[in-house]
Amino acid sequence: MNLEVKVKRAHQDAIMPKQANPGDAGMDLYAIEAVAIAPGEAKLIKTGIHLALPQGTEAQIRPRSGLALKHSITVLNSPGTIDEGYRGELGIILINHGTAVFQVEKAMRIAQMVIQLVPTVTLVEATELSDTARGTTGFGASGTQ
Repeated sequence: MNLEVKVKRAHQDAIMPKQANPGDAGMDLYAIEAVAIAPGEAKLIKTGIHLALPQGTEAQIRPRSGLALKHSITVLNSPGTIDEGYRGELGIILINHGTAVFQVEKAMRIAQMVIQLVPTVTLVEATELSDTARGTTGFGASGTQ
């Protein structure tokens, strides 16, 4: 399946999202500004791009595994959701879970974006639900091993 997503660069330093390798699910997103993030701090990092997502899709903003492993930097509201009707600039909320200040550099890959299909859902109120093997067990019900 091939979806066309229009991308507007609204800043001269904006870099088009791109897949690092053919077939990758995620497309790298790039910072247009240098920002220092102190330990325990969250900052909104600008990308300089706007999207026109096709009807029935969303963009999910996810962390980059290398930033998470090497620097304890992640996307705070992971995955962040960009709805099809949003036309504003993509901003990425990064949080520093590390012990040192992290410096976001201009043109740094800061997150990845995955475009997903969103089904049309109709919620139907019910007074009873069907039984399942799991039932109402939750939080840790499958064990720790």
